[in-house]
Amino acid sequence: MFTGIIQALGTIKSIEKKGESGRIVITTGLDLQGVTIGDSIAVDGVCLTVVSVDTTSFAAEMSGETSKLTTLGASTAGSRVNLEPPLTPAGQMGGHIVTGHVDGVGAIRRKETRGDFTELEVSVPRDLSKQIVKKGSIAVDGISLTVVREWEGGFSTTLIPHTMAQTTLALKGVGAEVNIETDIIAKYVERYMASYRGGDVTEDLLKEHGFKG
Repeated sequence: MFTGIIQALGTIKSIEKKGESGRIVITTGLDLQGVTIGDSIAVDGVCLTVVSVDTTSFAAEMSGETSKLTTLGASTAGSRVNLEPPLTPAGQMGGHIVTGHVDGVGAIRRKETRGDFTELEVSVPRDLSKQIVKKGSIAVDGISLTVVREWEGGFSTTLIPHTMAQTTLALKGVGAEVNIETDIIAKYVERYMASYRGGDVTEDLLKEHGFKG
């Protein structure tokens, strides 16, 4: 489990494709001293398992599913990525619950700086819209962000200067693709409500059951 609080940036050293799957090697200034083979690290929000590690880099295997359903499948050597080690029992829950299981790929459709802050609009697969709510949490390339506004097929968020300075969103412009993971709680609510009513989750239904003000 992760929190969406990025700990360091990494650079893809190499990606070796093996059919639909592949192996990725990432160099980083992240402290890897306590990382061992079998540990998890979130790379742009994708939970990967470490298969080799030294003091400055680690390697992980990518399944065909990961290559197909996340931005890592189209990444190339030299690309910068967000990194987060897993949450430990003694760690602080600074963001929100992030599983590292990406739900889909979105795209930046507007990026505008206003003073010290950056407004971002992101398009997402329409089937994810039901799991996105105003003031709720969402992970974009593994970054825990708060939804400012949502609509069918997209949402907006505001990036603080720290986020821009410490993550790859500063490097991505309009049209760039990003990994999207919706809030795990929203997924359970959608599943529960669909089973309860046997139909789609609507804004009125969420309000009726106290999930939205």
